[in-house]
Amino acid sequence: MKQVEDDEILLKFSDEKTRNTAFNLLLTKYQQKIYWHVRRLVIDHDDADDLVQDTFVKVWKNLGSFRNDSQLYTWIYRIATNECITFLNKKRNKNNVSLEEINTELSETLAASTYFDGDKIERKLQQAILTLPEKQRIIFNMKYFDDMKYDEISEVLGTSVGALKASFHIAVKKIERILSNED
Repeated sequence: MKQVEDDEILLKFSDEKTRNTAFNLLLTKYQQKIYWHVRRLVIDHDDADDLVQDTFVKVWKNLGSFRNDSQLYTWIYRIATNECITFLNKKRNKNNVSLEEINTELSETLAASTYFDGDKIERKLQQAILTLPEKQRIIFNMKYFDDMKYDEISEVLGTSVGALKASFHIAVKKIERILSNED
């Protein structure tokens, strides 16, 4: 199936008669990418499904006012990332636990997940990623797994490219150190 351009999706969305079609095209184009982005941040499949749904509800409500001053997918990634951060913060506050404890819980969820089909090395990598501070983890995932450019990540996170490069470098070094200690 031919990939539809964002401009075409936005044009169709602006017309009441083709709005649903446009949104279905948008879902087809971005839902899987957003799911995996969210899943790597919250680990749990059910939480990821809920957050993806919340993300696309917000996209539906706000797409009409999208100003086109960024790329559509970076705008959607920003919404998804903010949903994840809000979710993790609520989880931490609700349970009155530290980020480290949440990361341990996520690591245990990863180990027990029936939805995780990665091999042993992939599981070790994911567990190493979970030891990173939240922002480094997000940056690492966007760069490593989503193959986003630094300027795109900058748009999503509102952080300078230089700071992103430094955070990614530090994250890679931490992960390398963790993985080399497990051998």
